Amino acid sequence: MNHLNVVYTIWLRDLTTFIRERSRIVGMIGQPLLYLLIVGVGISSGLSLNHAPGGINYLRFMYPGIIGMSTLFTSIFSAMSIIWDREFGFLKEVLVAPVPRWAVAVGKSLGGATVAVLQSIILIALAPFVGVTLTPPMVLEVLALAFLTSLAMTSLGVVFAARMDSMQGFQMVMNFLVMPLFFLSGGLFPVNSAPSWMKTLMYIDPLTYGVDGLRNVVFSGTMVKLPGGLQTSLVSLGRHAGLIRWGLGFDAGVMLLVSLILTTLGAFSFSLE
Repeated sequence: MNHLNVVYTIWLRDLTTFIRERSRIVGMIGQPLLYLLIVGVGISSGLSLNHAPGGINYLRFMYPGIIGMSTLFTSIFSAMSIIWDREFGFLKEVLVAPVPRWAVAVGKSLGGATVAVLQSIILIALAPFVGVTLTPPMVLEVLALAFLTSLAMTSLGVVFAARMDSMQGFQMVMNFLVMPLFFLSGGLFPVNSAPSWMKTLMYIDPLTYGVDGLRNVVFSGTMVKLPGGLQTSLVSLGRHAGLIRWGLGFDAGVMLLVSLILTTLGAFSFSLE
């Protein structure tokens, strides 16, 4: 029970810190709006994907990728607080306390994942503006996938933050890591359209399965008209067009496994502090 109290306390501290930092909340709202409403609309205006059967325009295609991007950026940089706490002495006080260090790492991972899920809620509210219909069960599925993805990415950040002493070094490593993770996730272009060597990298990228799972859920509730007056779900059309690579069960299973592995690895790395 003491271990659970440690996890809860660290989680609550990170969540409370986030709520009190208004600049982070403003940034959390502004970042997805910038990418979705400006970058997404701008790119979609010049792509042939807009003329795909059933109207799978680029904005609809990009929407799940933006959810994945927001969880990635928010989650992995939440681990930066470990270095911040180390510099200002809070972490030293925690480490000398008679509590298991792995519980501190798990609390950090859960705290970062919770903040990332809060950002996903903002993007879910924007779904009608991109022509996507989400029912309450689908919203829960999106939040569950976003949580698994953000938990994995936060834990990955904890792995690196546990071995670094400077904020500058952590930022450089994360900038080098985050952008490839996002660009290779299939958030901006389909996996099937990539060259063979790039597909291999995309299959290794855990975020690929998170984005594909989100696309399975997001597309499933939207019906589109085909030539001849027929109707089909956007997810069926997406699979036929190669925009969705795997099934939802496979994507969710991979993300669950990756989350468990990275959370364990993060806890182990932090225990070596």
